[in-house]
Amino acid sequence: MTMLGGGAVADRLAPGRYQPDWIPRPVRRHAGGLDTLPVGSPGKVGVLDLAFRRVGERTELTGHFQKAPLHITRPHYHDPALPGLPYVMLMMSGGGVLQGDRYRVDVSCEAGASVHLTTQGATRLYRMEHDYATQLVELNVGPGGYLEYLPDPTIAFAGSRYYQRTSVTAAADATVVLGETMLAGRLARGERHEYTAYCTDVEVREPGGELMFADPLRLVPGDSPVDGPAVMAGFGVMSTLYVVTGAHPAQEIADTMHEALAGSGLRAGAGVLPGERGAWARLLGDRSPEVLAAFHDVWDAVRRRLLGVPAPRPRKQ
Repeated sequence: MTMLGGGAVADRLAPGRYQPDWIPRPVRRHAGGLDTLPVGSPGKVGVLDLAFRRVGERTELTGHFQKAPLHITRPHYHDPALPGLPYVMLMMSGGGVLQGDRYRVDVSCEAGASVHLTTQGATRLYRMEHDYATQLVELNVGPGGYLEYLPDPTIAFAGSRYYQRTSVTAAADATVVLGETMLAGRLARGERHEYTAYCTDVEVREPGGELMFADPLRLVPGDSPVDGPAVMAGFGVMSTLYVVTGAHPAQEIADTMHEALAGSGLRAGAGVLPGERGAWARLLGDRSPEVLAAFHDVWDAVRRRLLGVPAPRPRKQ
């Protein structure tokens, strides 16, 4: 464990912190005992708690708690266009997410601070014969803050059962750029929509707790088709980019996204978020390279609109 700043370790590791208070029934119904390490054992509960504050001309990591299997790299300042913006990579020891795993990630971006968060690679959800796995992500961005949370794709292997809730609280003039990409299995091997349940919720709230919008996703192949026009539409890759902001006109952002998608050749669209608190785009395709390339083009266009600088290419080996 590593900790900077205040906060009790026991509070962060209390089951009420890393266990979701509600889980969709398609995942919850698989709850049960494990024939491996039980929930709460070392290596089964991963916790990250990160705080960022503006110090002088750049943003610094001022609070840091981690518990394996989750950990981070030290912040890097490698973007010449934004020398004060730290890039932080969230990492997971081990090969992927197993049955009974419970993860929680908390990120606080204080007033005027900015940060880019990503992952070291794809998140692999392995087959689960007992119980399920969950992840809670809480992002809090203060006045004038700017946060990018763009993890690599999540791959739902055959037999996996997973629930993720991403909760965002953003000040009226803050900006949050949030991305999610899901692969419906190991597509190169012909595995497609063989997971048991893949359920996610994205919830974005005002600082007072009022819900701006929610985007629930429920993919349960055994209960109902997942390849219809309102779900995956026969594709194997789905990517979504949300731009939550009150600092820029929502329609301008939606138009920027739409223009960036025009030549992608993918099934894609963009629109304004409820309350005109930003815009979002969704992309569907058969192969991850094409979808991820188009996703980067949209992010790049949005960044140029919001910050006046391009999005950097990934610096991952």
